[in-house]
Amino acid sequence: MATNQTTGYEIPEEMRDFAEKSVEQARKAMDGFLGAAQKTVDTFEGSANTAQASMKDATRKTLTYAELNIAAAFDLAQKMVRAKNVQEAMQYQAEFVRSQVESMQTQMREFGTMAQSAMKHTTTKK
Repeated sequence: MATNQTTGYEIPEEMRDFAEKSVEQARKAMDGFLGAAQKTVDTFEGSANTAQASMKDATRKTLTYAELNIAAAFDLAQKMVRAKNVQEAMQYQAEFVRSQVESMQTQMREFGTMAQSAMKHTTTKK
């Protein structure tokens, strides 16, 4: 007779360890890339006019948000490779999506404010 027990697929510990190491290596590589990008922005020289200053601020903010979003994705990846079953993985995914939607809304509001400020400064300088 068949039993009505459903057994969840257990992800082998070796597979989780391998995946976790891969995620960590990818994170380190991305950190190196972002560090180089940040240094490039730091060395950017331009005149002191408002448009260039605004663009530099927007570029820095973009890099900051990219770093935060990439870190969140890597955090999710680490949680996913450590998940012991599909339900746990789905919970992590749902939490990530909720958090990223909130972050995206905040980021878009801030970029909107920056754009309005830049436009205001540009029109008052004429």
